[in-house]
Amino acid sequence: MPEGSAEKHVKDGRCKTRREFSAEEKIRIVLEGMRGEYSIAELCRREGLAQRLYYIWWEEFLEAGNKRLSGDTERQATSGEVTGLKREMCDLKEVVADLTL
Repeated sequence: MPEGSAEKHVKDGRCKTRREFSAEEKIRIVLEGMRGEYSIAELCRREGLAQRLYYIWWEEFLEAGNKRLSGDTERQATSGEVTGLKREMCDLKEVVADLTL
């Protein structure tokens, strides 16, 4: 067996057992838990996630709502926006350099 293949199998196993949830799925699960039709334990068992993870999402959900309702509209820039701003900054620096000369 080649060196490193055991590590690859362990890593592959972890990746297959870890499920990625989209933002929409997280919101749906948190709202379903808030409705109270099922216990949190039952909901988490059905969705295949740890209860602690549910409560982390729940706290983030409430915090985001609180920020939004208090008027905080700050958000993270997308990579496309950052690239565009960097390009614009370079263009402006060139104009300043030309004007200075």
